Amino acid sequence: MKPSELRIVLSDIAIEDSDQEKPGVILDRDEDRNIIELEILDASKRIHNPRSLEDSIFT
Repeated sequence: MKPSELRIVLSDIAIEDSDQEKPGVILDRDEDRNIIELEILDASKRIHNPRSLEDSIFT
């Protein structure tokens, strides 16, 4: 199975900065440092039950 990327877009405002919060978790921010996009690399390997939306990625 090919690893997957999960991308959650909260706003279409231009990305000013990107931070890797922890390995494989990238937060894109606007000029006011608000999170506007979240990327989880290899998401299928990080989530214990991929059919469930309840999982914590920042633990």
